[in-house]
Amino acid sequence: MDVLIRIAQLLLSLSILIILHEMGHFLIARLFKVRVEKFYLFFDAGFSLFKKKIGDTEYGIGWLPLGGYVKISGMIDESMDKEQMKQPPKPYEFRSKPAWQRLLIMLGGVLVNFILALFIYTIVLFVWGESYVPADRLDYGLRFEDTFHEMGLRDGDHILALDGVTVEKWRTIHHDIVVNNTQVISVKRDGEYMDIKVPAEMTASLLKVEYAMEPIVPCEISKLVDGSLKDAGGQEGDRIISVNGTSVDYYYQFVAATNREKNAGFDLGILRGRDTLNMQVTTSAEGMFGFQNVQQFEIFEPVIIKYTFFQSIPAGIKHGVNITKSYLKQLKMLFKPKTKAYEELGGFIKIGSIFPPVWDWQSFWNMTAFLSIILAVMNILPIPALDGGHVMFTLFEMVSGRKPGDKFLEYAQIVGMVLLLALLLYANLNDVIGLFNK
Repeated sequence: MDVLIRIAQLLLSLSILIILHEMGHFLIARLFKVRVEKFYLFFDAGFSLFKKKIGDTEYGIGWLPLGGYVKISGMIDESMDKEQMKQPPKPYEFRSKPAWQRLLIMLGGVLVNFILALFIYTIVLFVWGESYVPADRLDYGLRFEDTFHEMGLRDGDHILALDGVTVEKWRTIHHDIVVNNTQVISVKRDGEYMDIKVPAEMTASLLKVEYAMEPIVPCEISKLVDGSLKDAGGQEGDRIISVNGTSVDYYYQFVAATNREKNAGFDLGILRGRDTLNMQVTTSAEGMFGFQNVQQFEIFEPVIIKYTFFQSIPAGIKHGVNITKSYLKQLKMLFKPKTKAYEELGGFIKIGSIFPPVWDWQSFWNMTAFLSIILAVMNILPIPALDGGHVMFTLFEMVSGRKPGDKFLEYAQIVGMVLLLALLLYANLNDVIGLFNK
């Protein structure tokens, strides 16, 4: 069920983005009286699931969910309609329009995607606001993945600053270290302050980390569900302080001590108020005790920010711009062989995995806005077959006064399509390899 929910979110998100992206091209083309022959969600290679012609345009849904397209008359695109290009230019064709109009038509999709992302972030902030636990309120510090231990960090460290910049949100620490190429991490450990240097050669390892760090919380029962702990008399608010006589202070220590053993018996020490109790419990066939532990928002005071509609506009724009800057930095890392960022390039499986396993509208719209930025950035890259390739050739024409020949554009389109297909195959192959390596 979790997989189906993720797939449904991915398909809905991509459908919204593709339709609006192509709508950007469509509306500007029609504004300049350019005929649009087809408007398709997904590709209709061989056949379509649905189609209907209205006026000069055929609207449809293809069977191959790898994108979508608008077929603009008199333009060399993925349709590779060579017969049309052999005919004399007609007034309603793309090639008959001045360069500045053609440029705006090609930029239409990217502009819509970027504006859409800013709009979504604005609405998300207005409807849900923003809430987070500041890094300086994590009383027990952070627990780190092994790669961070190799760098010199220890469980329980409080990260104060990265390259002298104070850390406000702990969730951004991993991102900022990798993307901003952090050199020095300032921490507080057992009341002492120290600096930890980040080795340059560890960037590749840090990129592979999926769950980098988490706040350390006590092992305290927040909610009981059916299971042996409830049957043994456990109550919400109880704190587990030992497992088989071994003291545990925090939840991650409890998990390590029990090791998710299935159908195993344990002697738990429980602190209830001032009383200490012992309970004999047996884990389920899944290795569970039947309780939910307290979460960070339950024990650390969060910052909650609510926005009025007019406050949400600049906040949403600022957030969208920051996300775009961050993504551009990540994209730049692909061209640095030492980082091995290309190994983390993912396809549809990886994209789908960023959606939560339960349907949550706030997460859905945040992910959709992020994907809209990705779609805008990727489409504006100066690669033939992408919008950016057409923009590049049009700008060349505007600067030089010479229009590239149709044959050149045809070959460039073919090369671009081959490159994109290779990239698509590589990214999805990475996904498949990743599944087998788990």
